[in-house]
Amino acid sequence: MRRIIVIFFGIIAILSIIRIATGASDLTSVGTAKAALLLSVPIVLAALGGLFAERAGVVNIGLEGMMIMGAWAGGFIGSMHGPWMGLVGAIIFGAVGALVHAVATITFGVDHVVSGVAINIIAAGLVRYISTILAQGGSWPGPSQSPDVEPIGQNGLPILSAGKYFGWQSPDLLGAIGEKNWFLISDISRVLRGLTGELSYVTMIAVALVPLSYFILWKTSFGLRLRSTGESPIAAESLGVNVYAMKYWGVLLSGGFAGLGGGFLAIVAANHYQENQIGGRGYIGLAAMLFGNWRPGGLFAGAALFGFADALQLRDSTAIHALLLLIVAFLLFASWRSFKKAKMIGGLVALAVAAFFAWFFIAFDELPGQLVTMTPYLATLIVLSFASQRLRGPAAAGFPYRRGGLK
Repeated sequence: MRRIIVIFFGIIAILSIIRIATGASDLTSVGTAKAALLLSVPIVLAALGGLFAERAGVVNIGLEGMMIMGAWAGGFIGSMHGPWMGLVGAIIFGAVGALVHAVATITFGVDHVVSGVAINIIAAGLVRYISTILAQGGSWPGPSQSPDVEPIGQNGLPILSAGKYFGWQSPDLLGAIGEKNWFLISDISRVLRGLTGELSYVTMIAVALVPLSYFILWKTSFGLRLRSTGESPIAAESLGVNVYAMKYWGVLLSGGFAGLGGGFLAIVAANHYQENQIGGRGYIGLAAMLFGNWRPGGLFAGAALFGFADALQLRDSTAIHALLLLIVAFLLFASWRSFKKAKMIGGLVALAVAAFFAWFFIAFDELPGQLVTMTPYLATLIVLSFASQRLRGPAAAGFPYRRGGLK
């Protein structure tokens, strides 16, 4: 926990320096922090889905399709029965997609990647087909969009972020400090204000699922059994663990998380289901899981990285230009660590890439529009490539299992 706090405040300090040097105030603004959290949540949920599946030994490439099913169910059920029932429906539909993946991979031994890709393709076609029928019947405004869903309430933390509880309006301490424009202190206050003020209750639940997942996987007997099936199913079987049951549990939980992520996009991020709403977030969630080394805290950091970069490109191209300096700072740090560990080639590569981005920042006052759009993906790819050098996934993930030994 101490290390996480130090890293968080260290990043804010670097952003504060870059903000002053470039004048890009959106780097640490309340709006950017709030948008980054909103954009990170569905990726976090998809990554948690991938985590539970792979810890059980099943690679779930089908997260994208399960999120599509969840988003569609959230818009369809939510428009008729309210947003909370829509979220429940999203979880169920995501779990149904996961059940298909589980039957194919666990029971019949189908290749995990082939099954996952098939689910992604089938899910997109299936919801389009059903939506077209609903649109022709007059139930939907069109084949690619559901009716609007009633919004879910928001609140903030009392004292810190102007929360309102039982009719009492709390003061806004973080907002007041943020307006002072003190170096670092106001930057930290603005970021915390964005992360704790006017939050949807679903966002609060989603963030709470990260430490809850850690507790379940590492502090409970269920989590131990689940992880043992992904590390050594033969040894787990010899100790009396029902490997098939644990694999099914892992994949079903994976689909539930992915479905909730899709429902979040349809109900909280927007107020209706829209075709192509997922936008590859299932795949990005898998990348965040890899970045986090198959751990909840790490995957949350990976999702936050993409959410922050995406929030900047939606708000201000000047801030995206300033983000290049943050990439330079990270690459210099990566280069220093590589040289410290006597990894000369990795250090030189990181140093060369840092020099390129520094030159690019100096040479161009404004980024082309196409580059602004792709910067979140580029920044995430660069950080993943240099930060994910010592990954170790579950040893038996992706291998078909048969009672008595791996296939």
